Amino acid sequence: MSDIFTPGQAGPAEGEYPRLQELIDAGVPAELHPWLGESGVGALVVRMGIRFLEMSPARMVATMPVEGNEQVAGILHGGAHAVLAETLGSFAASIHAGPGKYAVGIEISATHHRSVSSGLVTGTATALHLGGTLTTHEVVMTDSEGRRLSTARITNLIREVR
Repeated sequence: MSDIFTPGQAGPAEGEYPRLQELIDAGVPAELHPWLGESGVGALVVRMGIRFLEMSPARMVATMPVEGNEQVAGILHGGAHAVLAETLGSFAASIHAGPGKYAVGIEISATHHRSVSSGLVTGTATALHLGGTLTTHEVVMTDSEGRRLSTARITNLIREVR
């Protein structure tokens, strides 16, 4: 796997990324295309309709539509909240991990405060701890009126690529 962090691992030249359109559709900034150009954002991110608005280790923001992600009662599925939270926390931790390292989720919890049955949900991950071996992010999901829908916490372990 190539990345933008490890010397000599810049990946393919611009325009040669197999997943370039996927990155563009997901809102990934151009400066992160070399890092994700070969792997993309992942099939689940695409399937859930997650679109990134901000991407950094300290703050990661994305939206996700309710439509297509509901449970049988017609409201956003609790697992969809967790998918959005894990996506944001894990991407932020991966960027923080840097050269020759990667992040893997080791714990996630979520509290659901309010339901939503339509529109877009916005998830905002804020770093609580950015260490050398662990990162922890709080992720708040809100509806289009800014009302808190859920609060999640995700912890990632940073590992070295072998």
